[in-house]
Amino acid sequence: MGNRFLRLAVLYAVLGVALGIVMAAKHDFTFMPVHAHLNLLGWASMALFGLWYRSAPAAGETRLAKVHFWLHNAALPVQMITLALFLQGNASVEPVLGLASVAIGIGFVCFAINLWKHTGS
Repeated sequence: MGNRFLRLAVLYAVLGVALGIVMAAKHDFTFMPVHAHLNLLGWASMALFGLWYRSAPAAGETRLAKVHFWLHNAALPVQMITLALFLQGNASVEPVLGLASVAIGIGFVCFAINLWKHTGS
């Protein structure tokens, strides 16, 4: 599981950096929240998940790890797209944005439970 998270983390890092470069080139920072979330939830969080799962391979084989992986990686692209649309003034996407955010939050809870179960006192 660790390698899956790490590989996708690098893709999100590239996307986040590319978006930052495009925003800087255009002097238009409308999508700054998307850029920040790509880098935080995509790159930093997923890299940390991946490194921890590599250090605790038994935890990476659990159902919690699989649920965490799929919730995070199904919801994050939806969250980024709907956040971009919302920032452009499309308020109708707000419920989907909220659901994607909740799914990511549930994924984090899965990770937290898994970490607590697989670490010592």
